[in-house]
Amino acid sequence: MPTIVQKFGGTSVSTPERIMRCAHRVLEARRAGNRVAVVVSAMGHTTDELIDLAAKVTPNPSPREMDMLMATGEQVSVALMSMALHSLGCDAVSLTGGQAGIDTDAAYRKARIARIDHERLERILGASGVPVVCGFQGVAPNGDITTLGRGGSDTTAVALAAALDVAADGGTCEIYTDVDGVYTADPRLVPSAAKLRHISYEEMLELASVGAAVMHPRAVLFGEKFGVPIHVRHSQKPDLGTLIVPEEQIMEDIVVVGCALKPDLGRVSLKGLPRGAGIQAQIFEPIAAANISVDDIVQTEFGDATTIAFTVEHGDIADVKSVCQELLGRLGRGEIDVEVGLAKISAVGTGMKSHAGVASRMFRALAEAGVPIHNITTSEIKISAIVDRQHGERGLQAVHDAFGLAAGEAVTAAMQSSGRGRR
Repeated sequence: MPTIVQKFGGTSVSTPERIMRCAHRVLEARRAGNRVAVVVSAMGHTTDELIDLAAKVTPNPSPREMDMLMATGEQVSVALMSMALHSLGCDAVSLTGGQAGIDTDAAYRKARIARIDHERLERILGASGVPVVCGFQGVAPNGDITTLGRGGSDTTAVALAAALDVAADGGTCEIYTDVDGVYTADPRLVPSAAKLRHISYEEMLELASVGAAVMHPRAVLFGEKFGVPIHVRHSQKPDLGTLIVPEEQIMEDIVVVGCALKPDLGRVSLKGLPRGAGIQAQIFEPIAAANISVDDIVQTEFGDATTIAFTVEHGDIADVKSVCQELLGRLGRGEIDVEVGLAKISAVGTGMKSHAGVASRMFRALAEAGVPIHNITTSEIKISAIVDRQHGERGLQAVHDAFGLAAGEAVTAAMQSSGRGRR
């Protein structure tokens, strides 16, 4: 029997009525001859409400206690989902992350999955039951509850699908959310955005890392590493969504598959640093140890001094400042400058590897929309521009229009007749 892992996000289980509709989706999959495991997020805005509640008690709560608090949201959801399934005549067992065998490291609030002991899950599935697992959480080596960071329920679902080896018997990991699938841009920001039938792991990973909120980057990495087919679908509609698959399974010659906006970025500039080998490692090793993700890095040198600037999400600025202040104290020189109110606009597509003219088209679109660019970063399949936050949505619309994504007019080799280089 194929095994399917179904993940339901917070909006999908935000009310008892929606929970019942999701329970019916589980039954439909079982009646189609599948074994089904379920991963559930906290209801609606529960996680935000718990964070606000902690802030009313203390402005600086312990990360360990925050994990203890935030993990309660998913426990409510799995219990209610199991009750809903029981009421429909389906045997179901609710499990915390620890009970489901999800072992993590000890990085509170940003833990990473180390291994999954799926023995209990297999026992439940083998007895024709449905394990209903708390997303977003696991257990540290010392037995403490840990959480995986925002979007961690996606990671839980794909990691469980990998542990259960769903691909071996034709199964999949279904990510149910409040959108119909993966779009060429966020349809809330670009109403003309079109739904994609399929997208490669590589493209989805880039889109997720530059602001596409439909999937968490770590979840996509798990999918690519273990070959887990991922199907992004709407929880309240029967329509097919978007399949995330290996690049070789996609036949169209599409240069740009989508674009994304990452709002609320801050730029941290470390000025007056000493020149010499190793200064970069001294900066970014402790930042990485603090589980802080850095976006774009720019280094400049003048005389005997080095300036290194990088972007992080607004929520990480306080932590990264603390790490950098400690570093400057050890170096005995340098200063920190922080700029907020930035955003990043990106265009993504594996077709960029072999087609020219993408960068010039994107920059011309931003210029015609009156959007100044602060700096630019590129990869094989991505071009990103840092802009002022106030110009972010206008710039996103301009880039989306420039590549004909609204009408599904994917830009292919025909646009490259000039033969100019991509960069």
